[in-house]
Amino acid sequence: PDSLPSCDFYTGSEEELYGLPEGSEIITIGVCAMAKKSQSKPMTEILSRLENMHFFHIFIFDESVILDEPIERWPHCDCLISFFSEGFPLQKAIKYAKLRKPFVINDLEMQFTLMDRRKVYSILEKEGIPLPRYTVVSEAAKDPDFIEDDDWIVVRNETFHKPFVEKPCNAEDHNIYIYYPMTAGGGSQRLFRKVGDKSSEYVSASTLRKTGSYIYEEFMPTDGTDVKVYTVGPDYAHAEARKAPALDGRVERDNQGKEVRYPVILTAEEKMIARKVCTAFQQIVCGFDLLRANGRSYVCDVNGFSFVKNSPKYYDDCAKVLSSTILRKLAPDFSIPLSFSVMEEEIPVVPTTCGTMMELRCVIAVIRHGDRQPKQKMKMEVKHPRWFHIFEKYNGFKEGRLKLKRPKQLQEILDVARDLLEIIRNSDDNSVEIQEKVSKLEQLKSILEMYGHFSGIYRKVQLKYQPCGRPRHSDSESDHPTTPSLVLILKWGGELTPLGRKQGEELGRAFRCLYPGGQGAYANFPGCGLLRLHSTFRHDLKLYASDEGRVQMTAAAFAKGLLALEGELTPILMQMVKSANTNLLLDTDDIDNINTQQRAKSKLHDIMRQDKELTADDLETLQLSAEHPTALSEALNAVGNPRKACERIHHLIKQLNQQMEEKLAIPEYKNLLLYHNETLELMWTRWCKLERDFYMRNYRYDISKIPDIYDCIKYDKLHNHQLGLDADLTFELFTLSRSLANIVIPQEYGISKQEKIVIAQKICSPLLNKIRSDLQRNLDDETVNRLNPAFIRSVASPYRFVRTRVYFTSESHVHSLLSIFRYGGVFDADNDSQWKQALEYLDRVQELNYLTQIIMMMFEDRRKRREVRNGLNWNYIS
Repeated sequence: PDSLPSCDFYTGSEEELYGLPEGSEIITIGVCAMAKKSQSKPMTEILSRLENMHFFHIFIFDESVILDEPIERWPHCDCLISFFSEGFPLQKAIKYAKLRKPFVINDLEMQFTLMDRRKVYSILEKEGIPLPRYTVVSEAAKDPDFIEDDDWIVVRNETFHKPFVEKPCNAEDHNIYIYYPMTAGGGSQRLFRKVGDKSSEYVSASTLRKTGSYIYEEFMPTDGTDVKVYTVGPDYAHAEARKAPALDGRVERDNQGKEVRYPVILTAEEKMIARKVCTAFQQIVCGFDLLRANGRSYVCDVNGFSFVKNSPKYYDDCAKVLSSTILRKLAPDFSIPLSFSVMEEEIPVVPTTCGTMMELRCVIAVIRHGDRQPKQKMKMEVKHPRWFHIFEKYNGFKEGRLKLKRPKQLQEILDVARDLLEIIRNSDDNSVEIQEKVSKLEQLKSILEMYGHFSGIYRKVQLKYQPCGRPRHSDSESDHPTTPSLVLILKWGGELTPLGRKQGEELGRAFRCLYPGGQGAYANFPGCGLLRLHSTFRHDLKLYASDEGRVQMTAAAFAKGLLALEGELTPILMQMVKSANTNLLLDTDDIDNINTQQRAKSKLHDIMRQDKELTADDLETLQLSAEHPTALSEALNAVGNPRKACERIHHLIKQLNQQMEEKLAIPEYKNLLLYHNETLELMWTRWCKLERDFYMRNYRYDISKIPDIYDCIKYDKLHNHQLGLDADLTFELFTLSRSLANIVIPQEYGISKQEKIVIAQKICSPLLNKIRSDLQRNLDDETVNRLNPAFIRSVASPYRFVRTRVYFTSESHVHSLLSIFRYGGVFDADNDSQWKQALEYLDRVQELNYLTQIIMMMFEDRRKRREVRNGLNWNYIS
């Protein structure tokens, strides 16, 4: 009946009361748990639904009875729902179950196992359930098999590189630490039980805990999302996704103060994992954590008895599954007929997104990094056996070249430089060759000693093997080397500035405007469009970055602005940004391409060393460009005679250095800190090096230094204008070097059309293949966190789904990608008015500056099935 008569007045039988067949009995369900759990909203919702089924009578054990009364005085029940939480006497409940022998929903003895992460991981391994690579350490300070370094640990000959996760073996201890590598800024993210709106915090300390027992496991990049799975028996699993607590530590809550979570669809493989977890731990009602990373799913924690916090449909489903489970077990003993249907979960696949007109399906962006310090570089030839020892130690002979970025590796280079300098100082040999090496070694030593610590993001050493030594620029046979050597290339600077970080965040916020509901003043709408799409798991976002620190930090700053995150960039970098250097997606080290570029640069240098006036009319004669863009013509007119322009630039740099030298003689300028903690002396050293390197001999200038000169003057005009240098001088140097750079830089990626295509293909073919794959896979991908529309009521368009891929890289990939688009036959300007308009715009672009973006947007028009190339509609944004 819809409403039952009050028991005070009703005198009939239970069969008449509940409408059961004659002779049937009521099954008594006892809930034995701490009051905070047994009287929670989810438990109340589910129990009320069970009681309305009329097969069950439900009572809750009073907490005082659980804690104070002996088990012999506990109420009898036919089915027991009991689970551990803080303060609950689990051993006492086990004894009660053995005494009364009810049907137990969640095995009680196994709940002790869930308190030890070591035992949990052992069972997961035994069942073949995927989990992150891990190891166990007991009392690290006393373990002889435990070795800790700045960026890795070794446990029983197994190495774990940072980032990795440190979990206490005690599952009730929720103080979990994630340690980051020095190349990402170091430090650690410390997770804890939620306190208000905080669930973690970033600290700069990187030292591991030495007391207690811990599990160390490989960090899994999940794009800032955690998935929580809730089983009710082996055939039902409900999944919800939330923002990962390690991302920025801020808990997202709704207007009722509950943590915001959204239901997502499980793949067939994940449903099988849920079944295995449920049966292996003998917990019918069970929650566990799932990490989706690198196209696979891994279990990283099993929590035991857990309910979904706020989902009416889940409450309905859970009550039905529990009732069918209990009745299957007990109905025959209570003469209850099993005439009802047993519900099995069948989570539907999200159908194709739909919309009213043009539905946005995919956004792909290639973005250059933000504002940075000037890059600097030095080269030297080395032959000492200790250099070859380092080269061999890190497997450099395999590829013939080696890149060293880690603090320990840089320290090894510094140690060799120091030792060799000491040997040279104590030697009587004062030959010119030795003196030249001394100057280079001194420079190497001073650069590596800067700041008093290493940051592998912004300093790196490259070693290249020369089988017959470094070639000399001479025709003399005696000058031709015959013994092997290494070319050591030290690169430093290029660090993303505070302005660069701010630019990245601002671009991330502006990027939201590309998505539905994102139009208008983006800064005034923090919850519109993209944020809503992403937070409700209808947005598949992946960010990729090359291995350069400025590029990675730009990507992290962009993610912070795009998703309205808080806190430091290091945790965001490790959670959200994928490093693409493993497959050369955004990095290139192709020897053939280097040779092709060198030939193009050599031709360019010959042209730019001419002592004659160059105008736009000389473009075709000199074959200076594949096309005749407006920007290049304007730059040539501004430069005039390239040799005289170089002479003028060299003269201006000399004057600039003289002004700085005069200021350094004044005491208050000696230790003056400029932008980003650079001293005036370091700035002067930077410009003195450019002055030396730019002028070669016989009135010849190194054209390859033009971009560096423009880079430095642009930086100092923007950030160090308060220094009081001659404004007319710096402005002239800025405008003249910019005009030369606008000629030199684009042509370094090929002068002729064919050269541009060849160089571009070698640089960005992997990226082009990845973009093509992104577009083709857009319609069907089960490996992402995707909203389950069957469990959601608060989203107006639950079937909408957008894929976003953002690739952060350096200037070379941006130039190369544009070359492919312009000259590779991808588009037809004659028949595509939109592309023709884009080309006209590109012809006027003088510089591909910081945060230049190439954005591709794919739309679906379901009302008009037009025949378009590859079935895709394109929208171009420059």
